[in-house]
Amino acid sequence: MSSSHEHPDPLRALSLDRLRRRTSAKWRTYPPDVLPLWVAEMDVPLPEPVARVLTEAVALGDTGYATGAGYAEALAWFARERWQWDGVAVDRTAVVADVMRGVVEVLRLVTGPGDAVVLTPPVYPPFHAFVAHEGRRVVAAPLDGAGRLDAGALEAAFREAVAGGRRAALLLSSPHNPTGTVHTRPELTAVAELARRYGVRVVADEVHAPLVLPGAGFVPYLSVQGAEDAFSVVSASKAWNLAGLKAALVVAGPEAAGELRRTPSEASHGPSHLGVLAHTAALRHAGDWLDALLGGLDANRRLLGDLLARHLPEVGYRRPEGGYLVWLDCRAAGLGDDPAAAFLERGRVALTSGPPFGAGGAGHVRLNLATSPDVLREAVRRMARTVGRERGAPSGAQSG
Repeated sequence: MSSSHEHPDPLRALSLDRLRRRTSAKWRTYPPDVLPLWVAEMDVPLPEPVARVLTEAVALGDTGYATGAGYAEALAWFARERWQWDGVAVDRTAVVADVMRGVVEVLRLVTGPGDAVVLTPPVYPPFHAFVAHEGRRVVAAPLDGAGRLDAGALEAAFREAVAGGRRAALLLSSPHNPTGTVHTRPELTAVAELARRYGVRVVADEVHAPLVLPGAGFVPYLSVQGAEDAFSVVSASKAWNLAGLKAALVVAGPEAAGELRRTPSEASHGPSHLGVLAHTAALRHAGDWLDALLGGLDANRRLLGDLLARHLPEVGYRRPEGGYLVWLDCRAAGLGDDPAAAFLERGRVALTSGPPFGAGGAGHVRLNLATSPDVLREAVRRMARTVGRERGAPSGAQSG
């Protein structure tokens, strides 16, 4: 893929006034005086190749049902180009509405009601909710103190999950939401070895995979030794800001292909035709835009570290290796188990509350840094006022 020198940082492209005209959840959940740094939407314009394919489809009235293998073929191409991985076989994929619907369909294939699904908290709250809604039990294998997978905790959880001969699965967030941890090949190989030993089936949510930042490298779970019976669920939604254009792919390892073929036909009824077109165009043609975005996110994670060190030194910050979500440890700031409530009420900054992420969530917040540097600066100023480090009422933010 070519370099991004011709492409400006998309995080700097839109003013705050223009962003506030948006009608999505990020911008309409809270009053206009609140800076929204919560849900996983980015403050970016649509990549031109994606806008073009959507505009052409609308002009043609091409708004029917999704079909074809174009999305899977684009992912296979992207995986070769970006990750030097040739493991996406189109005949071992299925198009689904979104990542969580894909996860649910796979969990239905490999577990039954009452079976256990292992989670690695703190982790994306819908993991807990969807697993419970499907009548499965959550068994926790918490991350270690460095925010990484803990082999000992995983083994204990696997042993509990399969007790009595029950089927079990591990739902793995990779890269990890909310910590931004990018799992290494040795870490993932250890997971695969344990999963094989205990008969646990792995389902990897890899929606943040294209967003791995400089200094880390994404390892597709299906590329590691021992993961041949696993599943991955992937989408272009996070990396190109396409959450409102529903589409995702389930990818099966070679030993899981037969199970994937047993997915009921109704599972394929959810994806949007426009979503499939948009995601395909993003993977195929918006690599330069992605490179420019990654440069902006890299700069923002450094900026956030500097701002916190200067204005909020009591907040613990571990720089994310991937994605644009940051896990902040606010336990020393005196804001209780749910600091997000205080930051919203007193600072007028909307962050994602920590406790719903499970074990390790209390006293934490998740911050979305996919915004302009100016908004990031103003958000940290407001957060600092919330904990009483700076006097004065929050002022209006300006976006570059």
